Amino acid sequence: MSVFSRRTEQVPCTVEVSHRFESLHAHVRFNNGAVVYPGDEVLVHGRPIMAAYGEVIEEDRTATITRATALERLWTRMTGDFGFMELCEFSFSDEVKL
Repeated sequence: MSVFSRRTEQVPCTVEVSHRFESLHAHVRFNNGAVVYPGDEVLVHGRPIMAAYGEVIEEDRTATITRATALERLWTRMTGDFGFMELCEFSFSDEVKL
């Protein structure tokens, strides 16, 4: 892992897109066991997968993983909780807003 330079790797992957009542999701599984770490970026190649209602589609694709530098990884670990807390903003009140 370098402090200033990023490296990329091409990996085979399987993309699963589900558009069902029980589950609405899109998952990417790396077929070679690659692991994504904080700060890494993943780009899955190919056309968008559009699943009609009730369908689950699986396709084999290739993905490019751009590895974060050591400095980016450290920064992501130090500041990652702040971004997560923005997603967790909530409040409890008795007011009903119309």
